[in-house]
Amino acid sequence: MANAEKKLVDFSHRTARAADLPALKEIMAASITLLQQDFLSADQIEASHEVMGLDTQLVEDGTYYMVFEGETFVGCGGWSSRTTLFGADHSRGRDATMLDPGKDAARIRAMYTHPDHGRKGVGRYIMQLCESKAADEGFKSFELMATLAGVPLYKACSYEPVEHRDVTASSGVKVPMVRMYKETRHVA
Repeated sequence: MANAEKKLVDFSHRTARAADLPALKEIMAASITLLQQDFLSADQIEASHEVMGLDTQLVEDGTYYMVFEGETFVGCGGWSSRTTLFGADHSRGRDATMLDPGKDAARIRAMYTHPDHGRKGVGRYIMQLCESKAADEGFKSFELMATLAGVPLYKACSYEPVEHRDVTASSGVKVPMVRMYKETRHVA
């Protein structure tokens, strides 16, 4: 064949549980460290481990998912009906206040792909899953805080940048992030 056809990958998912926390943290650390190398300095990558990561509230809420290719854990991500936009348990400024689906945007949160499985559709799979679950709960718009490495995926999923923000780690290193937004288009 002159043109190679892109292989369609069959993914499955399940809701993450507390027992999965070590595996989730491992894939997040690898993703933060390796997938941002083309976008951030070494100092910014190190600082990213402080400003990003797992918010276990998502696991407790049942809105965080593990994605598998066959039996292999390849990625994770979730959504939230709480005010916090990004960050881990250790991040400053967390707010567990519930959002109003009639006026607020659901939060797409903590999306990570294992570096060995990038560019296979894991991110798109997670996005579709999370948007569908949030829409089932009445949300009509979605918001997220993107790493520079994630911006191309989110733009491809129809998210628009609304704010560029530097998030400062305790070391003083600034990590560039982009707040992005998407509104669904419902047919009446």
